[in-house]
Amino acid sequence: MKTAKILAAFAALSLVAAACGDDDTEDTAATEPAAAATTAAPDATDEGATDTTAADSDTTEADTTDTTADAGGEGIDLDTNGDGTVVFGVAAAGPRDDGAYYQAMVDKATAISEENGYAEPIVVDNITTEDAATELANLAEQGVDVILVGASEIADPLADLIPQYPDIFWYCNCGAGYPETPGLAQSQDDSSEISYSAGYATGLLLQEAGGTSAAFIGCCDLNFEKEAYLAYEMGLQAVDPSFTMTYIPTGAFPFDFDNTAGATEALNGAITNGAGAVYPYLGGAHEPLVKLANESGLITMSAGASDACERDDLDYQIAVKFDGGDYLDVILNEILDGTLEEGGVRVFRVGVDAEPGAVICDPTPEQQAAMDEVYAQIAAGDFAADFGAIKGQAYAGG
Repeated sequence: MKTAKILAAFAALSLVAAACGDDDTEDTAATEPAAAATTAAPDATDEGATDTTAADSDTTEADTTDTTADAGGEGIDLDTNGDGTVVFGVAAAGPRDDGAYYQAMVDKATAISEENGYAEPIVVDNITTEDAATELANLAEQGVDVILVGASEIADPLADLIPQYPDIFWYCNCGAGYPETPGLAQSQDDSSEISYSAGYATGLLLQEAGGTSAAFIGCCDLNFEKEAYLAYEMGLQAVDPSFTMTYIPTGAFPFDFDNTAGATEALNGAITNGAGAVYPYLGGAHEPLVKLANESGLITMSAGASDACERDDLDYQIAVKFDGGDYLDVILNEILDGTLEEGGVRVFRVGVDAEPGAVICDPTPEQQAAMDEVYAQIAAGDFAADFGAIKGQAYAGG
């Protein structure tokens, strides 16, 4: 019964996702999405030729007041717990307004709810690994119909919680490597693919600007950070083997991606050492670093958000896309058509799907052609062995 109700709910939601998808994606001339490590291909094209809204179907206005929809001709109550209201619960490991990875899913859930006349989502942010079980259980007790978990760092309690709350539809944007879990729909991507495309895009812009080095500013050298910066360096040096990348940790172990003071100090040091580009692989500290990069004239990029090139308050040169909101658009439609079921995993690939990957915001024709070629190479598996070696190095020892 839960699945039938959820499918009906997502049927209505997908209409909204299709209608409002352009608000969360940027039209870029790139090629397919790229944030391969987390977002559905920010295309080499979220920005461009590819529409990143997965709901590319003809769309009719969804009823903004009725809580029922017709699924396959059968009227189904969208309110899965029978309380008369459709409510999404969103669990974020960082600030809901970080302007980067964490905010993407919050914004998408909010937009879908507003457009479809549902209740305002219940958002719990800044959830620590230690408190995840308590916070997720508290969220489940608040009458939500769907729980959206934004990252694997707070997903460990799900295997225990899902059987306790079987009427809730559980979804996690867990990223690569999270195990399949009964009752949990997941989206994953490949960080090596996404990060390589980001490094390559950075290399093209450094080449144009006459720079030679980039700073990769993160938290605390976690395994997934290692995968990201090693693949980023590989992409950077594919443009010019003499280019260099320096990784700089700035937060407390584990998962402190919000240390603005530490990140600012790190970037100032990188600027002193001649960095021409910075990848702020951060959460709450991301936007402050982008502002500093803008003031210093550095090449900079988003860390997940696909709408970076459309921002007018910050100046991004690259959108590194692994946007949880874009993934959610696709997930809703695939749940609707039966492609993705509870317990299923949807993997987004650079060069294959339009959501993940890096795109240059204002590329020259030559730069765009180069990015198109890189996307094609990634999709063809040309770097599979290299990416496998990077993963082995990053995750060796657990």
